[in-house]
Amino acid sequence: MLKTKLWAFALVLGSPFAYAADCSFDLKGTDAMTYTDAAGKPVAEIVVPASCTDFTINLEHTGKMPKAGMGHNVVIAKSSDVKAISAAGVKAGVKGDYLPAGDKRVVAASKMVGGGEKTSAKVSVAAIKAGGYDFFCSFPGHEVKMHGKLTVK
Repeated sequence: MLKTKLWAFALVLGSPFAYAADCSFDLKGTDAMTYTDAAGKPVAEIVVPASCTDFTINLEHTGKMPKAGMGHNVVIAKSSDVKAISAAGVKAGVKGDYLPAGDKRVVAASKMVGGGEKTSAKVSVAAIKAGGYDFFCSFPGHEVKMHGKLTVK
């Protein structure tokens, strides 16, 4: 009941946060470099239920562009590490999913996908429970627009 009320409250206020009803969330990535929910609304925060052991973000690239030109992934890391991970990922290129190999700052990450493709990233809720974690796209320049907070409640 509380989850339903929080979700309805967010919709009424036009809030860009999304309360996950279960232990996963469906996120869309577009050719316009945005993350949206199923209704096409921007997502700036995903609220993860504290009752979950693991949480999965399912990403669908709803655009048409290939991953080499407009690829998207979803990466989970501490907010303070996002820019450094993105900068280091440039060297890995599209074949390395724009992520530094073995980077311990990356808590979870999906593969890079192009238009029409789907992927997912699974994270332990215990790993992000302390707070201060973001989700973002590591394709060069995308993290500026394609990022949000992960909050456990």
